[in-house]
Amino acid sequence: MKTKYLALTALFAALTATGAYIKIPTPLAPITLQVFFALASGMLLGKRYGPVSQLLYALLGLIGLPFFSGGGGVGYILTPSFGFIAGFIGMSWLTGCLSEGERGFLRLFGACLSGTFLMYAVAIPYMYFILNIHLGRELSLGYILKTGMLIFLPGDILKCFACAVIGSRLPMSIRVSAKKAEKEF
Repeated sequence: MKTKYLALTALFAALTATGAYIKIPTPLAPITLQVFFALASGMLLGKRYGPVSQLLYALLGLIGLPFFSGGGGVGYILTPSFGFIAGFIGMSWLTGCLSEGERGFLRLFGACLSGTFLMYAVAIPYMYFILNIHLGRELSLGYILKTGMLIFLPGDILKCFACAVIGSRLPMSIRVSAKKAEKEF
């Protein structure tokens, strides 16, 4: 069982890296599918392995693999968008915690929304710090909220919706397949 989860952990790290290259450019950070895969990792792998997949993704990018939407390497820590990558770890954990047990659509949608807001709670202050303190740009918090969160929010809510739909249906299909396999055996 551990081997299965380790393989899935590596798979979700790879999917998050792939999601970085499916992007729509915006002024501060591009819109990507990374959020979808970070949410799915928590929902499908749980509070233990989901965050590990996102930590693995972050570490592989930091050692120099071009896993992030703007490349990779340790210097990426000083970019405004790195707060999102750090936020993926917490996002996956919280989504995993809140999606345990009953797998109904509303519970999963709420878990995904909560994880998304945790990601923003990490990413926006990080972006503010890097832009204003490190880079000395003197941007207002309102501007950073608008360009770092508000433009992404509709798409992220849609990603939460899609993740919840998939998650609420996936466990049922797995149970049906398992019962069918038992009958055939």
